[in-house]
Amino acid sequence: MKIIDIGANLTDPVFRGRYRGKQAHADDLAQILARARAAGVVGMMVTGGSLKESAAAIQLSREHAGLFATVGCHPTRTSEADAHSGGADAYFGALRELIDANRDVVVAVGECGLDYDRLHFAGKDVQLRHFERQFELAEATGLPMFLHSRNTGGDFERIVRAHRGRFSGGVVHSFTGTADEARQLLELGLYIGINGCSLKTAENLAVTRTIPIERLMIETDCPYCEIRRTHASHALLEQADSAWTAPDAKRKERWASDSMVKSRNEPCTIRQVLSVLAQLHGVGEEELAARLFENTRAVFLAGVKHELD
Repeated sequence: MKIIDIGANLTDPVFRGRYRGKQAHADDLAQILARARAAGVVGMMVTGGSLKESAAAIQLSREHAGLFATVGCHPTRTSEADAHSGGADAYFGALRELIDANRDVVVAVGECGLDYDRLHFAGKDVQLRHFERQFELAEATGLPMFLHSRNTGGDFERIVRAHRGRFSGGVVHSFTGTADEARQLLELGLYIGINGCSLKTAENLAVTRTIPIERLMIETDCPYCEIRRTHASHALLEQADSAWTAPDAKRKERWASDSMVKSRNEPCTIRQVLSVLAQLHGVGEEELAARLFENTRAVFLAGVKHELD
């Protein structure tokens, strides 16, 4: 089985043992990556949500085989562009320079989009202005896009539709929208990324069931978006006939190198998302994993050298 996690926030300090600025346990990124490989994860896209994060994602991708980077500015971070010492033009110019200097590991522009649930981080006008700037990056570099949409009242779909001819393709990751929103994204020729946050409610499960396998991708969005006991999808995990069992998890205060940390999601748990999706679509996990691998490779890895086959 071969799986690519399209959304792993591996630059987060929690994967180095730091929580809220304090070192709680040893840096365990190596163990996290080993658990992912043992679960069949052969590739991960490390999310860049700002200029600093994008540079860190590139560095990780150079240090570890099978990791690739996205470069962009998350909607909740777009105020950083205006606050940049050289202004927004310099900020996006620096993102472009990162891409141009690292084409062998950078596979997408993003994470970018709109997030109206968190306007306290960046106002709507700022998000809209800098979302459009990132279509310029995609058009100039020829890269696909790694997209984010939350509660935008149709603005996201409208803007993507207006700029659809400027980028080759992409995925709307961590999808939590309605069936109509999914339909619109599919009509735009985009893929839809599913993680634990996409599978919280019965309605989420019903919507996910309608998305064709040939347009799905899979992710963890770690350290966020784990499948919790309160989620509708957890019942499917309990009845799943899966060959994979999640490692033990301990509180960070009781950290052990061979255990996950409670409430810190990590890439190996993508097998839980795979299990739920397989049940929703009535196919085997091996068959589904193979199709999702091909979907991801075709969109994001066609232009880079890799050894994931």
